[in-house]
Amino acid sequence: MLYRLLADGVLVLHLLLIMFGLLGGLLYFWRKWILVLHVPLAVWISSIEFFGWICPLTPLENSLRLAGGEAGYTGGFIDHYLSPLIYPAGLTRELQLLLGVIATGTNLAVYSLVVRHWYATRPAVRPPD
Repeated sequence: MLYRLLADGVLVLHLLLIMFGLLGGLLYFWRKWILVLHVPLAVWISSIEFFGWICPLTPLENSLRLAGGEAGYTGGFIDHYLSPLIYPAGLTRELQLLLGVIATGTNLAVYSLVVRHWYATRPAVRPPD
């Protein structure tokens, strides 16, 4: 029972990290320092998709499920949990690349807003008298 709860906790953490990686740059408007956490995660998430890697949280969740007597799964988080909701046929390499483009594009759009806001709110530099 404990292992199942831990595995479910990893699953929730995984989903929250994906959401933060995609849209967390918007939290800049709440706390500017959040970008220190968001930028590396956004790069990591895009890299996972572009290079076909498996997030380390996936094997962790699987090992906890196996330790709890449940079946693990093959593939990654997106393939196991999200793709069946959107694409029942499974995750292809082309789809994975598309997800990488979506992750990168979303963050480029968010950061264009961040940069625009930063330029609009920075103090004007006055030339010396």
